[in-house]
Amino acid sequence: MPDGHFMLVLHAHLPWVRHAEDPFFIEENWLVEAITESYIPILSRLERLAHEGVRARVTMTWTPPLCEMLADPMLQQRYRARMGRLIELAELECSAKAGTAFASAAQMYLDHYRFCLSVMDRFGGNLLGYVRLLRDLGVVEPITCTATHGFLPLMYTHEARRAQIRVACANFHKHFGEQPRGIWLAECGFVPGFDELLKDAGIRFFFVDTHGLYFGEPRPRYGVYAPAYTPSGVAAFARDPDSSRSVWSSESGYPGDPLYREFYRDLGYDGDYSWVKAFLHPDGVRRNLGLKYHRITGKVQLHEKQAYEPAPAYARAMDHAGHFHYHRIEQAKWLGSIIEKPPLLVSPYDCELFGHWWYEGPQFIESIFRNCHNHGYRLMPVTGSEYLAEFPVHQVVMPSASSWGDAGYNGVWVNPTNDWMYRHLHAAEERMVEVARRFPEANGVLRDTLNQMARELLLAQASDWAFIMTTGTTVPYAVRRTKDHINRFTGLYEQVMTDRIDPVALHEIAWRDPIFAEIDYREWI
Repeated sequence: MPDGHFMLVLHAHLPWVRHAEDPFFIEENWLVEAITESYIPILSRLERLAHEGVRARVTMTWTPPLCEMLADPMLQQRYRARMGRLIELAELECSAKAGTAFASAAQMYLDHYRFCLSVMDRFGGNLLGYVRLLRDLGVVEPITCTATHGFLPLMYTHEARRAQIRVACANFHKHFGEQPRGIWLAECGFVPGFDELLKDAGIRFFFVDTHGLYFGEPRPRYGVYAPAYTPSGVAAFARDPDSSRSVWSSESGYPGDPLYREFYRDLGYDGDYSWVKAFLHPDGVRRNLGLKYHRITGKVQLHEKQAYEPAPAYARAMDHAGHFHYHRIEQAKWLGSIIEKPPLLVSPYDCELFGHWWYEGPQFIESIFRNCHNHGYRLMPVTGSEYLAEFPVHQVVMPSASSWGDAGYNGVWVNPTNDWMYRHLHAAEERMVEVARRFPEANGVLRDTLNQMARELLLAQASDWAFIMTTGTTVPYAVRRTKDHINRFTGLYEQVMTDRIDPVALHEIAWRDPIFAEIDYREWI
């Protein structure tokens, strides 16, 4: 029996961003960065561990918008084009940086970009093939999320919440060939009663933040160190605050180490303009290119940052993984003496933290599992389904209303920066239910119109737009996306209700956002 079980949960998500009308759309670079800096580095390390006989287990969300983008041929082609340009830049940089303190970093980027293209070639351009491979090896348990990362507590109708879950399950089946066993409720947003929706969709487990289980009814006997079944029978796993703090904390977290790569200095800003201009967006505005040559160094000004050296930075990530593993063992031993059984430590993170924000993060993940292996699995890695299969008996607790946002509830997604959205979203929900019930057996262009209305509603409900408005990043884009989807939905609704559907306009709208080809508007009945 191990001292404890360890469940690493990585939430891989990006909002649906696909703009066929603009071959250089800036926000599409979010996907390029995530694939290159997070997804491929993490998946490739997990595969290496599997081939070496090291037990690695990761429960990983692959949200429906992300799956749809990864499987999209146009975005796959744009990724290859973008990587081709970065390889061209990195080759030039290797020559320019030869003999300088930045030489090793320049070579690292070139090697990595070439490797990323080789991975995409291996899986025919669709990275979900890699996920399915690791699933079949028993390393990754993919789970789903609400359809467009919709924040369920702020939805108005039961039908809208149910549709977010059912559409997600159908999309997961399309990409993975099976029903999802687990779900990540967007932003861990939970309200008592949501578990019934999960049960009806065949979901076996979900995640809540620490206080969601601590304040449950009745109070959990084992705290957050064992899952609990809701009254409907769906299991709730709760976040362990200690393991999360060591990574998330801005003051004591590992990612702030002076040896690690500095995120906020980039060749796109540092390089001579005549040198980098050809690799920037056609508008010529300086932006991040992804080649970063400086380390965090310490609490100094950006211009005082020292040269980044990959080898010592990755060695430090291994040290931090050893520190993390040691303290999880000590934590498990102490908790075990109190609750009289090995505790489960659930550590959930945004996947993009590892690699994109914390460049050495994928090495940290790999090294955690190597430490588990080298110490005889005193800390046993498990996935959600594995743990429930081995330990099927748990207390029945109804978690409290909660989220993992700042302050633990809904304030991030409804506040003076974004509250204007909800009157429109709620009206659209009611109208979607109205037309679905009015035309339960629609065919032809009417059915296509109703399905497109469902897509527009789902895309408008993405929690990303409210989050961006709160944090103040790319706010005009978030506002535009919200208004565009609501306006398209409303226009289609008026066409349906007046029996004046315009097939040409419908085709134009559908061309813009070809997501959820399998959608069925009757989910809103």
